Amino acid sequence: MRLYAAVLTGGFRRHATYRMATAAGVFTNTVFGFILTFTYMALWNERPRLGGYDMSEALAFVWLGQALLAACSLMGGGFEDELIERIKTGDIAVDLYRPADLQLWWFSANLGRAAFQLLGRGIVPMAVGALAFDLALPEHPLTWLAFLVAVFLGVTVGFGIWFLVALTAFWLMDGAGVVQVAWLSGTFFSGMLLPLTVFPGVLGEVARALPWASMLQVPADVFLEKRTGWALLEAYVFQAGWAVVLLAAGRALQAVATRRVVVQGG
Repeated sequence: MRLYAAVLTGGFRRHATYRMATAAGVFTNTVFGFILTFTYMALWNERPRLGGYDMSEALAFVWLGQALLAACSLMGGGFEDELIERIKTGDIAVDLYRPADLQLWWFSANLGRAAFQLLGRGIVPMAVGALAFDLALPEHPLTWLAFLVAVFLGVTVGFGIWFLVALTAFWLMDGAGVVQVAWLSGTFFSGMLLPLTVFPGVLGEVARALPWASMLQVPADVFLEKRTGWALLEAYVFQAGWAVVLLAAGRALQAVATRRVVVQGG
């Protein structure tokens, strides 16, 4: 486990070196936060308590989305591009010869990346949003800890999804199409555009049952104290269940893929 702890630390330090990219990300998240905030304000003025949120809760949801966008890889941008490129070039063979598990290696590296993104790109936009608008914040100190647990599980689910996406490059040799599908799915079904509680009928039930809900909708509801007591435990079970399913699927697909490694060009 010392190896994977070192990989995690290395992932954090690696992304900490990209200071200009981090500053640009903070600026972008903040700008989009303002755009979405004014859109939500117009919508909630017309439909108070839409989706079960009052105005301050809806605005908090907006800024939570911006804070978790990079950390939970709601729209990608994590490790998948690098892994796909290594598969395409054949460098993945080097990874497979390492005395380390491929999935756990990339999970550790991604966890370090996510930790930095939460601190580097998450705190500032959330703080700006809280200063500029009346956001609902947790009333109980332990809610912050519960929220961090939900974020960790959301990051794990996000890794599971993007690991599967990256592994398709073993067969497709170009994961661009699958990445685009996953990107659109994550944007829509995570609650990035609108809380999933707003979605009507069967669409809402399906959206809330899909794994992307673990990446934003569930952590946001924990933060807003919509999930407490048994409901909080159910939220964790939902996230952990999807994490186990996706990680198991990734391990199974990895086993199949590594039996037929193809180096592009011969």
